[in-house]
Amino acid sequence: MCGITGFYSHSKLSLKNDIIKMNSVISHRGPDTTGVWENKNFGIFMGHQRLSILDLSIAGQQPMKSKSERYILTYNGEIYNHLEIRKEIEEKNFNIIWKGNSDTETLIEAIDLWGIEKTLKKIVGMFAFGLWDQKENCLTLVRDRMGEKPLYFGWQGKNSNKAFIFASELKALKVHSNFEKEISRDALALQLQFNCIPAPYSIYKNIYKLLPGHYLQLKKTDLEKNLLPKSKSYWSLKETAILGLKNLKPINIQIIKDELEVILKNTIKQQMISDVPLGTFLSGGVDSSLVAALMQSQSSQPIKTFTVGFNEEIYNEAQDAKKVANFLGTDHTEIYISEKQALDVVPKLPKIYDEPFSDSSQIPTYLVSELAKQKVTVSLTGDGGDEIFCGYNRYVMSKKWWNKICLIPLPLRIFLADRIIAFNPDNWNYLSKIFMSSKNKNNLSHLMYKFSKVLRCKTLDGVYIKLVSHIDNPTKFVLDSNNVDTRLSNYSFELNQFDDQQKMMIFDGLTYLPDDILVKVDRASMASSLETRAPFLDHRVIEFSWQIDQSLKLRNGQGKWILRQILNKYLPKNLIERPKKGFGVPLDSWLRGSLRDWAENLLDQKKLQEQGYFNSKLIRDKWTEHLSNKRDWQHDLWNILMFQAWMDQK
Repeated sequence: MCGITGFYSHSKLSLKNDIIKMNSVISHRGPDTTGVWENKNFGIFMGHQRLSILDLSIAGQQPMKSKSERYILTYNGEIYNHLEIRKEIEEKNFNIIWKGNSDTETLIEAIDLWGIEKTLKKIVGMFAFGLWDQKENCLTLVRDRMGEKPLYFGWQGKNSNKAFIFASELKALKVHSNFEKEISRDALALQLQFNCIPAPYSIYKNIYKLLPGHYLQLKKTDLEKNLLPKSKSYWSLKETAILGLKNLKPINIQIIKDELEVILKNTIKQQMISDVPLGTFLSGGVDSSLVAALMQSQSSQPIKTFTVGFNEEIYNEAQDAKKVANFLGTDHTEIYISEKQALDVVPKLPKIYDEPFSDSSQIPTYLVSELAKQKVTVSLTGDGGDEIFCGYNRYVMSKKWWNKICLIPLPLRIFLADRIIAFNPDNWNYLSKIFMSSKNKNNLSHLMYKFSKVLRCKTLDGVYIKLVSHIDNPTKFVLDSNNVDTRLSNYSFELNQFDDQQKMMIFDGLTYLPDDILVKVDRASMASSLETRAPFLDHRVIEFSWQIDQSLKLRNGQGKWILRQILNKYLPKNLIERPKKGFGVPLDSWLRGSLRDWAENLLDQKKLQEQGYFNSKLIRDKWTEHLSNKRDWQHDLWNILMFQAWMDQK
């Protein structure tokens, strides 16, 4: 895993200092070596920070030049099938002499042999890279199919001094001498709504994120005329789902279970290839437990597993994870985090995430990454299991409850919703202690406020949008902002051939997964110089999953049913079958307690007015209601606080 940087500049001056600075600020992504390549005659500069995973020798250093010297590559990621690709290349070119064993060399020679399109169809992995073609004077930017690795780009500067810049993280773009740093209020409104800024937008005007499964090519005329051509798709989750629906496998549970287990085992086996120590995160849930079980089944020695625990029962999964680890016989490491240790992460978040990002599970994700890095350099994760195999509670709820809720007249539902939100959070949580068992107890006030949103909806499509949105009307809060289209804008009619759960899964895979979950994991892990790999996001697993009938994913009100059937082979049911917990933190009480002074400073009305981004009265009203415990606004406030903290750090 690495960090990449680069730019094209109209300026004839030597700008090597810019690329050196760009590399330096993302050295955490690749602390082992730094590399720079330049073509002064055309104004192209490329940089690389290397975290050595495969082939630790100098033969894997980047930017790398192809043997023909036509291509220059700066690349972040892992090509899991690169050994198979090498064999194919050797069959076409008997005389090839490899200088090393890195997947970087495999990738660049594959492109030299087959071209970009054919190579992208062949490779399996997670990646983002920049490729300069010295023959055609063409710059190509590529991002992996599901968006595991980040890539920002855009034109910056004025008139003849413009530069096209790209990098793994925004902080690398910000140190380029042409960077303009103009904040996009429209993107800020999106962040308040979704707690992240969805691709292709970024917090800065004219800086974009390349969409997953896309590539962008800037030819000589594009570069010379400051043009930004449209990106092209080389793989599509939506098209994969449509094709899978047309080619559903016959419902034979044993055959499908066996085939899926083989695919997952082979995927995990490929992802276990590493020249450095490797382990996996373990929460004790279905996804991470299955990854750990399939890893251990293919390892001659105990694999390393890592868990972060909290003293608050509602958030703690460490005890469950330890039981799974003990049964599998892994080399398990756990750490219980105090409130102070968790809160000490908060000041680091703006620098780690580089643009406003407010999924509060960023805190434990960073802590478990920091823990794992003490013993390994690579960690597998269970990310993607929920989106691919129908695991989120909202999928189950939609099938179980909506047909009953919609029978209630809308005016009555709105009346009930008003009564729910008027009820004090403490009262809801008091009721949960009385009527809910300790095994199933959760933050009832938070669940009820979510339920009040559902009651106000006219359609199930509207329910999904409400459930993935924090602030429903963010342009009221962000001054001079506008609603802009996102990939969710066409949600209600784009996938009419799918049932409601399938539509939610597809759009989570297109939006929530790459824009929130994978951003959270990438930045948190790379801040600790730890590489993470997600077996469920191998495109072969995804393509197979969409050929499985939905009844094998969601059955008897239980999501990820087919994964559970595989896991039953490796673990007793009683270690897995329990209510789903989020990887969360007690934000609501922190904001009223330990974080109150920090938040008060960031939400000071005079400060808000001077900055001029927010409607200060609306925000102060939310803050007052939260402090008085009249309402639980933890998520809305965290969105705003993460922007404010980012502004202070910036």
